[in-house]
Amino acid sequence: MTEMMYPCAEPTEALQRVGAQAIYDRLRGTRPRSRADLKRYVKVFLGIDVPDVRLCPEHSSPMDYLWHCFNVDFGLAIADCGFASGDKSAIRNPKSAIRSADCIVWANRAGGKTELAGVATLLDGLFKPDCQIRILGGSGEQSSRMYEYLTSFVHRGFEGMLAGPVRKGACRFANGAAVEVLTQSATSVRGQHVQKLRCDEVELFDEEVFAAAKFTTLSRDGLVGGMELISTMHRPYGIMQREVSDATRAGVPVFKWCLWETIEKCVDRTCSQCPLWSDCQGRARRANGYLRIDDCIAQMRRSSRSGWESEMLCIRPSRENIVFDEFDPATHVREVDYDPNLPLYRALDFGFVNPFVCLWIQVDRAGTVRVIDEYVRSRATIDVHASQVKAQTPCAEERVTATFCDPAGAGANDVTGTSTVRELRSLGIATRYRKSGIIEGIELIRRAVRSGAGASSLVISPRCCRLIEAMQCYHYPDSGAAALGELPLKDGVYDHPIDALRYFFINHQRPAKTTTRHY
Repeated sequence: MTEMMYPCAEPTEALQRVGAQAIYDRLRGTRPRSRADLKRYVKVFLGIDVPDVRLCPEHSSPMDYLWHCFNVDFGLAIADCGFASGDKSAIRNPKSAIRSADCIVWANRAGGKTELAGVATLLDGLFKPDCQIRILGGSGEQSSRMYEYLTSFVHRGFEGMLAGPVRKGACRFANGAAVEVLTQSATSVRGQHVQKLRCDEVELFDEEVFAAAKFTTLSRDGLVGGMELISTMHRPYGIMQREVSDATRAGVPVFKWCLWETIEKCVDRTCSQCPLWSDCQGRARRANGYLRIDDCIAQMRRSSRSGWESEMLCIRPSRENIVFDEFDPATHVREVDYDPNLPLYRALDFGFVNPFVCLWIQVDRAGTVRVIDEYVRSRATIDVHASQVKAQTPCAEERVTATFCDPAGAGANDVTGTSTVRELRSLGIATRYRKSGIIEGIELIRRAVRSGAGASSLVISPRCCRLIEAMQCYHYPDSGAAALGELPLKDGVYDHPIDALRYFFINHQRPAKTTTRHY
C-alpha cells in the first residue's frame, strides 16, 4: 500500500508538504473536544496563546470564559470553568440547573475581552451550524472592533468555510451560522431572535437599548441562548455594577480577571525595586499573559490610584464621582442587632413608583449610628407600608423614640385632600420632621462615615443591602457637578435610601427645629 502511494523508497519533500497541509486543513475543521484541545486550536490556527492561570482569589482566567461560551452548547458540565460568582451548586448538579449561556466578563483594560469575544464568535460560526450571533457594542466603534477581530481571524485560512464574501457588518458561514453587527438603538435590537448576543463595553450602553436587548436570545436545535455582558467597570452606579450585583442571585457566572491574569511572566526583575510590587506581591512571577510589564508600569504612573484600581486591578469601579467616596463595606458594614437598652428611631422616605423606604436606627453610648434594618418597597399604598413597618419594628410602637420623615409628606394631596403624615398618624405611626437642605444632611452623613480626625461613627447591618448599595452608588451627575458644588443626581434608585438616612441625621442631631404635626 505504501509503495502504491509513494513510488520512491521515501516520500519526496513535496509529498510531505502536501500530506502535512491536508492534515492541517482537516484539523482546522475539527471541533475541539476538550479545554486543552480548544487552547491548542486557538494557539495553532489563530496565533493566540490564551492566558490560563488564575492569580487572584475569586478570579477567573481568560481561558475560563472562552471554554464556557464554546462548551455550553455541547451539553457538558462547566465545572472546570472558574468564575467569580454564580450558582455553583447548579453546576455540580447540571440536571437540575437551568441551561443558559448567559455570562458576564469583567476584566481590565487591554485584558483581551473584545479579542476573546471575537474568537468565541468565530468558534460559534465554525462549529455550531445555524447559530445566529449578534454583536452589540456600547458604541459603533466598539461593535466594529469585535467584528474586525472576527474578520481578521477569518482571513487566517477560514475563508473556505464561509457562504460568501465578508461584508462590512455581517458574514455567513457555509453551515448556516451567521454574524451581524447591531447598532446602539432600540430599533436595531428589537425584533432580533438569535442564539448569541455579545454586548461589548456594556457600561456605555443606553438603558433603553440594554432593556430591549434582554429579550433577543432564544435557544434552538440544541444551541443554548445566551447574552454575554463584556466590560470593565467604570462607574459604581452603572449597568455593570448592577448586573454583577444581581449575578449571584440569578445564577449567572461572572468571569473576572485583572492585570495579573494577563501580564507577561516576570523573570528578570528585582521585586523590591519594582513600582508594581505593592499590588503585585510576586503574582507576575506565576503569570503567563501578554501585557508588557514596562507598559503596565507606565500606565500606573500616569493614572490616578482610583483609575488604576478600577481599570487595571478590577478592585472596584472608580469612585471619583461618588458622594460618599470614603464609605467602605469592610469598615462600615457588620452585624448589628436591636439593643433594647438603646433608643430606637425610624427614618422614612415616601414614594409610590419610586420606593418607600424605612430605616431602623439606634445610637450607642459612644455616638455610633447603627442602622439595624431596612424596608424598601415600590407600588404599595400607605396602609400596606404602615402595616409592614410596624410588623418589622423589633419593639412595641410606644417604645419607638421617634419616626423622622420627609417634610414634603406633610403637604396635602390635591386629590385626597389629606397628607401622608396624616395617614400614617391615623394608622398609629406618629412622625416628626425638620426642613433642611440636601447638602446639610449629606455633610452630616459624611462626618459619620469619616470625621476630620479619621474616625467612623456609622455601622450598617448587612441586612440593609439597598442602603449599602446606595452608599456606594449615590453620585453626582457625570458633568463634574461635584467640583461645581451641585446636588447629587436624583436617579430614583439610590437617592431614596440616602434621603431616609439624611432625615435621621438632620432630626437627631438638630432636634430643636423638629416639627410634630397634630390633627
